[in-house]
Amino acid sequence: MDQVFKALADETRRRLLDRLHEENGQTLGELCERIAMTRQSVTQHLSVLEAANLVSTVRRGREKLHYLNPVPLHEIQERWIDKFERPRLSALGAVKRRAEEAMTDKPTFVYVTYIRSTPEKVWDALTDADLTAAYWGHGNVSDWQQGSRWEHVRTDGSGIADVVGTVVESDRPHRLVTSWAAPEDEGQDDKYSRVTFDIQPHGGIVRLTVTHEDLPDDGALSDVSQGWPAVLSNLKSLLETGSPLPEEPWLMPNG
Repeated sequence: MDQVFKALADETRRRLLDRLHEENGQTLGELCERIAMTRQSVTQHLSVLEAANLVSTVRRGREKLHYLNPVPLHEIQERWIDKFERPRLSALGAVKRRAEEAMTDKPTFVYVTYIRSTPEKVWDALTDADLTAAYWGHGNVSDWQQGSRWEHVRTDGSGIADVVGTVVESDRPHRLVTSWAAPEDEGQDDKYSRVTFDIQPHGGIVRLTVTHEDLPDDGALSDVSQGWPAVLSNLKSLLETGSPLPEEPWLMPNG
């Protein structure tokens, strides 16, 4: 508790927690963009937050992602604010902690690419059924409103969807979040993974970050680690040259 109160006593550290609450899983560079402070100073503040267990980190390739851990804050609430409701909050806190621990055990894949295009064109390339069919081999079909169903439909005319899910968040042209599952697993919450597309202008180009989380196991992580780079390379080629790659990259042999 002493470390938590010490961490919360500083305004900058509270602002860092606010930034992670708004968008979890940020790199040091992304956090520094919104804090008027040097990278070294922000790093020191993050170290204090990590020591208090308010922030946890996960390495994805060369990136170190920072995640808000709300459990210590909830423990403060339980002890100092809601003591008269302790039994109920304790039970809820235990459920929440078990759920969060289970989530952190699931692999996450993060991929960043830079595309010579505009955020609007990148958004359309991710959501337009004809464009996705041109570079992905499947058409992404939905009205792309929050809460709507979406389908990843084959282009062979069969109408078969190999992936289905829900549009969790839709903020054109900045951020798209969708849940993913095989059609036979639809309706089973523990079978869904989650894909986030973050589209950010970066000078005259676009930085596209794809985060695929809540993967069921390392086998699924291996599959998406090969699949996403191939799909996104084809997307990049389509937007920059007007044509996808001459060969479907996901069909090319590894190595």
